[in-house]
Amino acid sequence: MISQIQNIPDVMNVIKILATGFLAFVLAFVLTPLWTHILYKYKIGVKIKENSVDGKKLTYVSEMHKHKAGTPIMGGVLVWFTVAILMFASHYLFSYVAEFFQTTFIARLDFLSRAQTWLPLFALVSAGILGLFDDYMSVRGIGKNKGGGMRFLARFGWLIIISILGAWWFYYKLGWDKIHVPAMGDFSIGLWYIPLFIFIILFTAISSNETDGLDGLNGGILLMAFGSFALISFSQNKMDLASFCAAISGALLAFLWFNIYPARFFMGDTGAMSLGITLGVVAMLTNSALVLLIIVFIYILESGSVAIQLTSKKFFKRKVFLAAPIHHHFEALGWPETKVTMRAWIFTAITAMIGIIIGILGAGKHFH
Repeated sequence: MISQIQNIPDVMNVIKILATGFLAFVLAFVLTPLWTHILYKYKIGVKIKENSVDGKKLTYVSEMHKHKAGTPIMGGVLVWFTVAILMFASHYLFSYVAEFFQTTFIARLDFLSRAQTWLPLFALVSAGILGLFDDYMSVRGIGKNKGGGMRFLARFGWLIIISILGAWWFYYKLGWDKIHVPAMGDFSIGLWYIPLFIFIILFTAISSNETDGLDGLNGGILLMAFGSFALISFSQNKMDLASFCAAISGALLAFLWFNIYPARFFMGDTGAMSLGITLGVVAMLTNSALVLLIIVFIYILESGSVAIQLTSKKFFKRKVFLAAPIHHHFEALGWPETKVTMRAWIFTAITAMIGIIIGILGAGKHFH
């Protein structure tokens, strides 16, 4: 009986995390018809790219995906908007609801806290809004970039600014300068923490955007990644951060319901960029940069294939892959889109499980 009583706080925390994820799923699911109606009404549909990042004309990708032209974009708004609404509601509204119904449980669902969720929320919403403008510019053909949208350097510029601000906050305001190596402990790296932070944020943001090329592909990967960090955060007693990850997972699950093949809408930069950046911030908040690279190892393959392809084309005037990122290479080989997506999900499920085990069992000291 005593041990059961001692476990009550843990049970309540688990219920809080699960309830938050469920509420996010329901809210995003309810908002989806409204948002898709707006997207279809104003014809905010995707344009299939005809040129790659190096300016050369695309062959395989544009031909394989030409039937997707006009499919609504900006579906990622459902994720970050849902999480933001739920977070502020949990902090400012749930206490009044709890008082009205004379229960304390609803008030305990509050997961907006300065120490754990302010920074990832800021990253999620700010990057989401910037991505929203980029998506809109792409759809309307606005901007100096051919076909519309922000130029790569402009997009990369604001990613750098966000990552530098985050690095400055962690290093100078929070005093963090350590990297955790699972099973070995924490190692102080001094000022090297700043470029490490910037690299992680840029890696997750750019890789997430590059991976978002097939119906359901990136949504499923991000769902497993944030679900993994919900467990890692829970193991570190960061319950608000765990609830935050659960909220993103719940909203992503609702998004994925409509994004699987054939997709009713696409995530867009407003989702891929914002969720990628936020994933990086969460990884740094849990001191799990190395574990992150295991969980989303598929991002290394995706970005690596792009880097290899561009380098080979520039210096050797030949392709290594039929198309890049690598998921398009498999499509070009004749794999159905759904097969590529399902196998990528299976691969990520395996790396995520390995990452969770290493992240939890190999845990040392963590920041609180």
